[in-house]
Amino acid sequence: MTVQPVQPVQSAQPFRPYDVVVVGGGAAGLGGALTLARARRSVLVIDAGSPRNAPASHAHNYPTRDGAPPTALLAAGREEVTGYGGEIVTGSVVSVERIEGGCFRVEGDDGRTVLARRLLVTTGLVDELPEVPGVAGLWGRDVLHCPYCHGWEVRDRTIGILATGPASVHQALLWRQWSDRITLFLHTGPEPGQEAYEQLAARGISVVSGEVTGLDVTDARLTGVQLADGRVVPTEALVVAPRFTARAVVLSDLGLRATEQEMFGQVVGSRIAADATTGATEVPGVWVAGNVANLYDTIVGAAAAGVRAAAAINADLVTEETRRAVAARRDVFSPQMEREVCERVVGARRHGL
Repeated sequence: MTVQPVQPVQSAQPFRPYDVVVVGGGAAGLGGALTLARARRSVLVIDAGSPRNAPASHAHNYPTRDGAPPTALLAAGREEVTGYGGEIVTGSVVSVERIEGGCFRVEGDDGRTVLARRLLVTTGLVDELPEVPGVAGLWGRDVLHCPYCHGWEVRDRTIGILATGPASVHQALLWRQWSDRITLFLHTGPEPGQEAYEQLAARGISVVSGEVTGLDVTDARLTGVQLADGRVVPTEALVVAPRFTARAVVLSDLGLRATEQEMFGQVVGSRIAADATTGATEVPGVWVAGNVANLYDTIVGAAAAGVRAAAAINADLVTEETRRAVAARRDVFSPQMEREVCERVVGARRHGL
């Protein structure tokens, strides 16, 4: 069956509870919303329209969509969701409150309020970049983080690694897979140990001491790294390690707080703790998916997490609806009435009726 896409709905329905409100419309949110809409659930996606990967020109490692612009992926995903009856509005959620009956009251930044039986939060994270002049302006183009997202595009170029913590040696060794011209700028990172220096030397990775104070840029492209002593080291791409901070303010209304996550003994960011498979949080009725729960999810991983969470939410709703249906049936049928109905049905069948 071919589903004709429709334009995103711009006005939510405030007077009836949606089965699910999805907060955040990136890969995880759209993956979850699509799954729920196909499960014939009423779904509303509230999205601010500021995806984390907006500075990047292309997305990668998404089978059948490798190299597609991130905005194109989002546009296609929204069409698919609305094509199955899901609704999408532009905006941010400013507060969430659990109300009587187990529903959630969700308030947007435009003052609109909707009700939700369940919540799926896919608000992602914020990349907090090192405070080096020029880094933010080239983020997503010549200043990079993930080799699997951008390594192929800068292969064989002169690549610098900006050390800001103990993971910098690991970064340098990893990026060596894409180029044999790697320079580790020690910057504010720790001095490597003897074993680390041996590994770097064995892989032909240069090490430069001194703090990085800025970047040389020509025609909007990175050409060099400036050091405090005045040196400029030719560099075409610079790898940094952001701090990954979960966008979890909306969840604080429900008592969910982000927890710190470490790598190589250093805090690298924060996330909302949840079940690794389903995304269920410790608050009943609330699920999370994507980078807000897993700092290392790529686009395809976040989409998959949204699908898994959606399946868990639908199953939870089915369980609730079944329980209510059974309770309602018991209110209608007493044990005596149940036996009489069964006897009539059996008797009718015996007489061929």
